[in-house]
Amino acid sequence: MYRRILGGLATAAAMAATVLVVTGSPANAAGTGTGYLHTSGNKIVDSTGATVRLTGINWFGMETDNKTFHGLWANNPWKSQLDLMASLGYNTIRVPFSDDALKPGAQATSVNTYSNPDLIGLSPLQILDKVVDYAGQKGMRIILDRHRPTSAGQTALWYTSGVPESTWINDWKSLAQHYAGNTTVIGADLHNEPHADGTNPNATGSCWGCGDESRDWRLAAERAGNAILSVQPNWLIFVEGVSCPSGGLSNVWDNDTSNDEDCGWWGGNLTKAGQYPVRLNVANRLVYSPHEYATSVYHQAWFDDPSYPANMPAIWDKYFGYLYKQNIAPIMVGEFGTTLASNIDKIWLQELMKYMGSGVNGMSFTYWSWNPNSGDTGGILKDDWATVDQAKQSIISPYLIPPTGGGNPTPPVSPSASPSPRVSPSVSPSPSPSASPRVSPSPSPSASPSASPSAPGGKTCTATYKVANQYPGGFQGEVTVNAGSSAISGWTVKWAFPNGQSISQLWNGTLSASGSNVTVTNMSYNGTLAAGASTMFGFNGSWSGSNGVPSTVTCTAS
Repeated sequence: MYRRILGGLATAAAMAATVLVVTGSPANAAGTGTGYLHTSGNKIVDSTGATVRLTGINWFGMETDNKTFHGLWANNPWKSQLDLMASLGYNTIRVPFSDDALKPGAQATSVNTYSNPDLIGLSPLQILDKVVDYAGQKGMRIILDRHRPTSAGQTALWYTSGVPESTWINDWKSLAQHYAGNTTVIGADLHNEPHADGTNPNATGSCWGCGDESRDWRLAAERAGNAILSVQPNWLIFVEGVSCPSGGLSNVWDNDTSNDEDCGWWGGNLTKAGQYPVRLNVANRLVYSPHEYATSVYHQAWFDDPSYPANMPAIWDKYFGYLYKQNIAPIMVGEFGTTLASNIDKIWLQELMKYMGSGVNGMSFTYWSWNPNSGDTGGILKDDWATVDQAKQSIISPYLIPPTGGGNPTPPVSPSASPSPRVSPSVSPSPSPSASPRVSPSPSPSASPSASPSAPGGKTCTATYKVANQYPGGFQGEVTVNAGSSAISGWTVKWAFPNGQSISQLWNGTLSASGSNVTVTNMSYNGTLAAGASTMFGFNGSWSGSNGVPSTVTCTAS
């Protein structure tokens, strides 16, 4: 998702066709049903014909530079994230990805291999396979969401000069073949938030029903959807809306408001889908998937209506609800979210949940997001990736249909547990604190090697400071600690920030800060390093002006 709203206003190589088929346990009955899913009027039904309602969550990261789920840098095992999702009642996970993550040789970063030793050396797709397998054991479903052509950011159209439509379609076909026979993965959200190009007074963005094959999102969705169904006829095809049906904002560039277009959220405008429906070659596979947001994302005019929130159901009816109410197709609201910082937003969330309905006969949805590091919505989790935001969860909880699958909850990793045979955990936490929201973090190559004071007995260490990701007002840093020619039993790293930066969160170390001076000491599990071995700690921080690298970073060994 990219939360910028103008409300009025590849060569990525295709994956090989011959791939490993990942098998998973069939999802259980109840919210997620049995076997593959299909549609019947405005319902999603399972292989037995029973009505299914997907009440899920977005877990992002695979669309960013990390190329895998965010939060894998935390000190708790990855399976514990799914355990918690399921226990809260979320029965579906929408997984955003970019075509970059599917390239041969793509590497996942931000993985804490101490808490997640089973992910060591795995590619982004192999990590996804493990999540799919465990989700299936718990009776959950997976929807794959092509969120971005590259990890650099979202695009108005479904293709770019570097990632042509052919790459987009071929990657989807490869994924469909990869998960053939695995009923946990139920479908494809073809492209995230097609929208108008707000930088150009001409119609250059995605339109709906305009007939221009280079811009008509409805026609592109048909091409991609039918290509997927040609190799995997059992998948659901999730199609988002656009922002402005014409795909352009020419009405914004003049003073004449008489012909202004009815524009809405990126991906949220399905006003033309009734007149120009998506036509698929396999019947009963189409699900429309709009997006809907609150004032923490953008303050739309309807929030100022004196009748608010009584005006909202009619607005939702206009943009997407009519498709459901007229029994044309199911609706799965693929993204909706808020920081819940204002009472307007609290009311919005309460009313939207009511509008979508409860029980198996309501609209399906996946909340944005599980991640706490969504810049303008926050998440169901708080920054420690373990604590639930009860204010949000309490509003959503009555509308959730929990999965009925089993699977033993994953025990947390104890910091005092014996380290892996590698002596020191090879942690590479490089979270992008605002990935997927407004700003795409831009990695910085800046690094500062340390000085290396000698300890008694000739024990030494060095530390290298690196800015891993940077975005307006914030950044994420990594410090790698290396033992010298002798084994060490502990380390202390010190530096002084040059421009008033400060640390808000640090992992894999104990922080002590006084003004600009920072001291980090080892944890009980990563202080002992063999000669030449290394470990890493990371942190989230804030900055203003410039984010200079400390001129001196010292490491003292014991």
